[in-house]
Amino acid sequence: MGEHLSSGTGLQIAEWVFFMLLALILLALIAVTVRRFVLERGGGAVECYLRPGAGGRRPWRIGCGRYGTEELRWYRIFSLWPRPTAELSRRGLVVMGRRAPAGDDLRELTGDLIVVEVGWLAADGSDPKEPVYELAMSEGALTGFLSWLESMPPGTHWPS
Repeated sequence: MGEHLSSGTGLQIAEWVFFMLLALILLALIAVTVRRFVLERGGGAVECYLRPGAGGRRPWRIGCGRYGTEELRWYRIFSLWPRPTAELSRRGLVVMGRRAPAGDDLRELTGDLIVVEVGWLAADGSDPKEPVYELAMSEGALTGFLSWLESMPPGTHWPS
């Protein structure tokens, strides 16, 4: 009734499937590498970890932050998505605290990083009560982040 595949034909099909999957994995790795190169080539980029909220409830995600005039755009390292995962607006952004990684943080971070808690000023100008994000970065990257946060390019006017 039906035609039977010989064992040689089944092996050939398995080989083709294996090589196609291998080619797809290789293409994905090349695409992630090219994306990272493009993100970092223009300058103003720094490797940092990001975690929404505070308190260690969510895992740290490694990424690349690119400084812009009005925001820090954060991209996941292992992603093909062209848009940033998070955008931290510079306007009203304040550093609420900094600390060394401790406890559960050390499962995902190294001890030489610094964790910075950030949030935005409330509409009435008061300090935030809870951090919106935590960033973990090296000492040099933190110096660059604080400089970016405190400076503003000449001629830039924030919209009211």
